Amino acid sequence: MAKIDRIKIQEILNRGVEEVIVKEDLEKKLESGRKLRVKFGIDPTSPDLHLGHTIPLRKLKQFQGLGHKVILLIGDFTATIGDPSCSATQRQQLSEKEVKKNMKDYIKQASKVLDVKKAEVRYNNEWYKSKGAMFLMELTSKITFARATERDDFQKRIKEGSDINMLEILYPILQGYDSVELKCDVEIGGRDQKFNLLMGRKIQKRYDLPEQDIVTLTLLEGTDGIKKMSKSTGNYISLNDSSKDMYGKIMSIPDGLIFKYIELLTDIDVEATKKILSPRDQKALLAKEIVTMYYGEKE
Repeated sequence: MAKIDRIKIQEILNRGVEEVIVKEDLEKKLESGRKLRVKFGIDPTSPDLHLGHTIPLRKLKQFQGLGHKVILLIGDFTATIGDPSCSATQRQQLSEKEVKKNMKDYIKQASKVLDVKKAEVRYNNEWYKSKGAMFLMELTSKITFARATERDDFQKRIKEGSDINMLEILYPILQGYDSVELKCDVEIGGRDQKFNLLMGRKIQKRYDLPEQDIVTLTLLEGTDGIKKMSKSTGNYISLNDSSKDMYGKIMSIPDGLIFKYIELLTDIDVEATKKILSPRDQKALLAKEIVTMYYGEKE
């Protein structure tokens, strides 16, 4: 039985959270003390994890702190397809060699946030490498074309006359099937993953399994203060950055992002921090806290 701590339960359900589906159901499960299987999946599309990735990892850690089984799923198979979420164009496919190179240090980096030894680390190539055409036909028969293409970014591209390849349509269905293989009770991800997370519920239902609850998390803007933190835009703060570089990059973020960074990346009391009048002092507190979290030292 997982330990019941209502304060920590509310933190799971609210801090940095955009939406919980279905909130009443998940809250009841958490208060029951039943041990849940909680998944976060990440595709190794680049070698570095950055502070944006720590938001779902920290949420996993909160579940882990209440005794639940957390699953870190490395999408070594789905990374070869490319997640089309919020993409205006077709995603570039990666080779197996590129994926293996990218994920080489993922577990080491994730362990800076998560107790990996207590987590269930899985790779979705475990099941997809052994499945053939009959499985693919069975799986795709469970979802209609209209359902698979109803996401906003697909609809926009259809109206613009832009191409959508079948692999892009297949991606959310495969991600959804991961939740069948892993028997997930909960799946977490950024708000841009909502369509994919909901697909997991649909696929589970088609396989006569209980539908997972989903927790969508607030996205973090990068150092430019505009776009989502991403390696492709160069506005990211890597977990592999030196403590000096990490500190400097955090000090360079726009003042308007200070409290968002505090809420999403630390356990600092946001309201208490607002009483510190100088934005520079607030930012220094944030930078020191994050550097201490990952390097055990203060600049």
